[in-house]
Amino acid sequence: MVHLYLPEVIMSDAASSVEPLSKREAEVAAAYADGASYKVIARNLGISPTTVRSHLRTVYGKLNVTSKIALAQALADPHAPSDVASDTSGLLADLALELDEAMRRERAMTRVLRIVNDSSGNLDDVIDEVLEQALEICEAEFGILMEHHGDFTFTEMRSSNISVPFSDWLSAQGAFNPGADTAVGRAARTLKPVSIADVSAEDVAYDDNPLRFATVTYGRARSLAAIPMTAGGRLIGVFSVYRTRVHPFNERSLELAQAFADQAAIAIKNSQHIKDMEARLDRAAATHEILEAISNTSDDETPVFDAILGNARKLCDAPFAALILARPGDETQAMIAHHGALKSTEDYYAEGRVPMDPDKSFAARAITEKRPVHLHNMMDTDQYRAGVPNVVELCDVQGIRTNLFVPLVRDGEGIGCFVIFRHEVRPYSDEQIALVETFATQAVIALENVRQFRALQARTREVQELNASLAAKVDEQIVEIERMGRLKRFLPPAVADRVVSSGSESMLQSHRALLGVLFCDIQGFTAFCETAEPEETIEVLQTYHEEMGKLINLHGAGVDLRMGDGIMVLFNDPIPCDDPAGDAVRLAIAMRARMAELCVGWKRLGHRLGFGVGVSLGYATVGLVGSEGRFDYTASGTAINLASRLCDEAHDGEILLSTRAGIAVEDDFGVESRGDLNLTGMREPIEVFRLVHDGA
Repeated sequence: MVHLYLPEVIMSDAASSVEPLSKREAEVAAAYADGASYKVIARNLGISPTTVRSHLRTVYGKLNVTSKIALAQALADPHAPSDVASDTSGLLADLALELDEAMRRERAMTRVLRIVNDSSGNLDDVIDEVLEQALEICEAEFGILMEHHGDFTFTEMRSSNISVPFSDWLSAQGAFNPGADTAVGRAARTLKPVSIADVSAEDVAYDDNPLRFATVTYGRARSLAAIPMTAGGRLIGVFSVYRTRVHPFNERSLELAQAFADQAAIAIKNSQHIKDMEARLDRAAATHEILEAISNTSDDETPVFDAILGNARKLCDAPFAALILARPGDETQAMIAHHGALKSTEDYYAEGRVPMDPDKSFAARAITEKRPVHLHNMMDTDQYRAGVPNVVELCDVQGIRTNLFVPLVRDGEGIGCFVIFRHEVRPYSDEQIALVETFATQAVIALENVRQFRALQARTREVQELNASLAAKVDEQIVEIERMGRLKRFLPPAVADRVVSSGSESMLQSHRALLGVLFCDIQGFTAFCETAEPEETIEVLQTYHEEMGKLINLHGAGVDLRMGDGIMVLFNDPIPCDDPAGDAVRLAIAMRARMAELCVGWKRLGHRLGFGVGVSLGYATVGLVGSEGRFDYTASGTAINLASRLCDEAHDGEILLSTRAGIAVEDDFGVESRGDLNLTGMREPIEVFRLVHDGA
């Protein structure tokens, strides 16, 4: 601890050239020399971080010091001579403070990167560290990380230093739409940082904006910044930092917040990959358990139903799962198996109070129409509003909200359905619905097996042998699923399939390959994004990638990598082909034709967009790049760079080819020289060819 350097201390002749510090300057200097940050000093002294820095600059100038160490020494020994010229002390003070701040930012980012890259660190640890460091470096009082669930719906994933009333309010919201006028809503829609100088001063109707009201009323926030978190061009959340005083975030603060948001996005994406892998393994294990139960079942379906219902509850995160049997034309439904049903629910079915009427029962509708019925909120249905007794019973007495009905279909006829529900409004994912559909198919198999056993006991041995064979195949499939899941966790599907079919993962090692390389992008897209609405930008980009993806798959490309509107496609690795340059040109022609059609439609909407392609042929280094959990199978080398530069050089509708690619395809396609071009990153001018007609 250094001693406070108060004005009356400097009174001797030896120190007469040094201007004394004020009491506040001495307090700031002592705290800073002891290692306190601007934010901590500001909070303890009741001033802003900007004022802290202003005081420190004055202190550095008065004491003629240029570092924190020198400051501490000067405070400890005010009579020590200084070797800093007074006419340069102001500049040196600024530089010293900038250096201190830069080092502090670097230490914070290094700490975050270290915990992100630590394979043993879990997501909670990473997010906590990101929030802590972001608040410190951005000089913010509290922060919130909201996770995106689609349709601009969010939940609070993590918060730090948030007030209890604000925290309670967020918890009570569950999944909610923050509104397009809030900073969170604007950042989510524009995918750009949003800074609000004074949230209380904005002309916004708080009654129509609950999040804005809570931010001001419960959070006591004044200045705030909301930073979008994206991965692969997809919004995964919004990272917000708040100050309880009017002190706007400058560009540097926004850059720092974005850096921390990017690290949080990486951590969340990694966690999602791990959860997806665990979910796939859980589904594979569930399938194995159920099929094993089927193979061991002869005249009793109960073990199969028990396995199915137990796994349905676990994998779909539902408190209740039941199997209903009924056919079109029956008067009522029967619940023959369940997990988690209340006694009142059992009685309700046992008393025949659930009619087999599609207008009064969603299960009856699923069975009759032979399709899943997914109700996000049962209370938001015509049946509930009309007071249908069994629906009202389920909602008001059982407390059911989200419900899913998946039919059992045998020989084209509905014979029953699975029912899983939740007590809160939380719809099931597409993967969970597909899983229950698989379970329904397996339940039908179990029912059919038992029916056949009872009707044809003479065929028991044959059926058992068939089921045993099926179980063996399931074991093999599980091994394959686990292997494919491990590979597809970080490889493109085409590469993973190639590795599995080859029986060896040696091809993933770095190697040289002759590649046909295609680069393409939407011309004018950047300018379009600056003027178009976010919804229009997303719609154009989604259509573009969907249509180009279809063509890429149709033409048998090995690898395609995408970033924004740019696409790179590789031919001849990992899937070999006889004519990599020709295949790349054929894909380019198909892309150009489809993009011409799309651009006509976009032009009618006022969007002036174009399309350019560059194709090269050459050797490149191919293999895995990245670290555990974040691998990419990609290529690097001159051929890759050349195709990219040709794409940049291409005019609208133009397909440019490198010298080697042009020579390789000139017998099949019309090409002409466009002359020698100086391309970025190329040491010498390169003769470039233009495709002039599509060949025979």
